[in-house]
Amino acid sequence: MVTRSLLIILLFSACALRAQQPNFFSRSEIGIHAGTMFYIGDLNQFKPFYKSKLAGSLVYRFNVHSRMTLRFNATYGNVAADDRDARQALIVNRNLNFTSQIKELAGGIEFHYMPFQFGNRRYIGTAYMITQLGFFHMNPETEYNGEMVSLQSLGTEGQSPKGDIKPYSKYQLCIPLGLGVKLSLGKYCSFNIDIAIRKTFTDYIDDVGSDTYMDAATLLAINGANAVALSNRSLDGSFQGRRGNSTNKDWYVYAGGMLTFRLGKGNNCPVIR
Repeated sequence: MVTRSLLIILLFSACALRAQQPNFFSRSEIGIHAGTMFYIGDLNQFKPFYKSKLAGSLVYRFNVHSRMTLRFNATYGNVAADDRDARQALIVNRNLNFTSQIKELAGGIEFHYMPFQFGNRRYIGTAYMITQLGFFHMNPETEYNGEMVSLQSLGTEGQSPKGDIKPYSKYQLCIPLGLGVKLSLGKYCSFNIDIAIRKTFTDYIDDVGSDTYMDAATLLAINGANAVALSNRSLDGSFQGRRGNSTNKDWYVYAGGMLTFRLGKGNNCPVIR
């Protein structure tokens, strides 16, 4: 009888001890991120938050320890730019514009500058750095004759599956890099504000990559009249102006606030000071 009681006590003690240990669910969070997105490239080189659009993200986090978190997010937003808003006369005369949906999947690391734990008053908040790797889908469009037209399929710079210049892909890699701050709102919830710039490896988020316009007759023979019309929309009709800047890639930026919630109970992740 004593042996049986001892075994029962040991069993309950082991279960209680296990429940107090950090586990997958107590270390996991899900959250909703809402904010704004804008682009930097040939049609917007200097204006932060120019034509910024509402954007949103679903986030999953796994807290490795109090100083490092694995973060995965699925983000949706829109970017746009229009030469009519420029201050330089040459850019206004170019008269190009675009809009594009951005659909992104990314994963990486949040590094906390100070230890952070849910519900621990000693480690209630921290600043952090974001480093991720992701890929995104883009689809630059413009309005033409009252309709939205996809620019990638037109080949406005002479891109053609059968030609020397191949069409650019709508799927591209990106490297999100950013900074943020987070605050614990109790044992199961946190609030975050962050901003991350996306380094990309494409110059065609805006469909503009070439320094100069392609010869109109050549472009007409390759891709047709619509490609010619949307390649050069300059107000003076000249093909001698500068179309873009081939030396710089495009970027986009996402900034906003986030609420996350722990999936399980029990102890937090280990504290690393």
